[in-house]
Amino acid sequence: MATLETPTRIRDLQGALYLRAKKEPQFRAYALDDKGYRPDILAHAYALTKANGGAPGPDGVTFDEMEADGRTVLLEELREELKTQTYRPGPVRRVYIPKRNGGERPLGIPTMRDRVVQAAAKRLLEPLFEADVEPDSYGFRPRRAAHDALDAIREAWEAGMYWVIDADISADCDTMPHDRLMQTVAQRVVDGAMLALVKRFLDAPIIDERDGGRPRRPTQGTPQGGVISPLLSNVSVHLLDRNFCRRMPRGELRGRLVRYADEFVLLAPRRPDRASAWLHELMTKLGLTRHPEKTRVLDARREAFACLGHTHRWRFGRLSLDIAPKAVRRIRDELRQKTRRTGTSRDAMIADLNPYIRGARHYVRRVRRRTLSHLDGFVNQRLARWWARTHGYRRPAWSLVSRDALRQRYGLERWNLPAARRPADSRFAR
Repeated sequence: MATLETPTRIRDLQGALYLRAKKEPQFRAYALDDKGYRPDILAHAYALTKANGGAPGPDGVTFDEMEADGRTVLLEELREELKTQTYRPGPVRRVYIPKRNGGERPLGIPTMRDRVVQAAAKRLLEPLFEADVEPDSYGFRPRRAAHDALDAIREAWEAGMYWVIDADISADCDTMPHDRLMQTVAQRVVDGAMLALVKRFLDAPIIDERDGGRPRRPTQGTPQGGVISPLLSNVSVHLLDRNFCRRMPRGELRGRLVRYADEFVLLAPRRPDRASAWLHELMTKLGLTRHPEKTRVLDARREAFACLGHTHRWRFGRLSLDIAPKAVRRIRDELRQKTRRTGTSRDAMIADLNPYIRGARHYVRRVRRRTLSHLDGFVNQRLARWWARTHGYRRPAWSLVSRDALRQRYGLERWNLPAARRPADSRFAR
């Protein structure tokens, strides 16, 4: 039975690929396809994909239905198709997720079986490209997180890099030209079967109900939502990081480029006009564009900026973090949604709220305590009104939340933890 912990044999293989690529910058893997259909790798990929869950693809098949038909049968079928190079990905279902700015984010949802194959391929490709990724790239990487990127921004500030280019890469997953992406992948992979498999992932037809539901083959991009999409996106955008770092020793550019997926900041000791022009030129060559509404050049000592859901502000001679306004709205909207249901008990409501509060609080744990206290007050307000609606009261049931009763007696999670329970890295909070 596969587990979520990477089995030793797979971990050893990944370590060997990483060390070889790290030691030899020109190394290109030439024998990967036979490892992609190894039973242990497929079984581990299946376990990881099942644990991630998610909506079914265009065929409507869920993991429960796949389990009913036999997990072993599925893995044997995939193994045989990969071994004989007859595997062909099915279509990708396109859905649209509302964005807070009024737009929509397109997501591509592959079939469950295709997610398993993508997860297996990712186990082999990721170590090769990890050897090349620059240290200040933090998104969708092993043992890296958004808080590491926040640390890097703080370190740059402490080094006197107060000028900032704050930017997002506009729809990077959807606009990457396939030919350029495949050229980048081929810099580390010479195995024809693996390259063909990656190309098939990119060429998988997209079914969009808004387009009549007819399968359409894309010519660019890797749809967000696929298991392998974040890796392929990083592989492409990595060229931005690498080119910046190569120009640093030559004195052509100065500063530090900190990137998390499609969001990045470039911090510099002086106004980075030259770096801004260079970014525009290079991103155009790579087929990438900066989001026009999310790109600014500013002196961070005089103007705050938002990155990774946090507002970065210069206060009293040091960096102060707060929750960015858009992130606050997202949190409040989620809390409103959860406290609209009237057909549930107090205990069930608290059980639903607590996991969300714990998860969101962990992400924003470094912000000002005052902001977290305001969120506690907002939760109290929502629950007082929810109780009134549930029981037909005309006014909010303030007695329900007075003296922090729900937290002390029923275990409702706090946003603003007492000092004894605050995480050790809350050094930003004031």
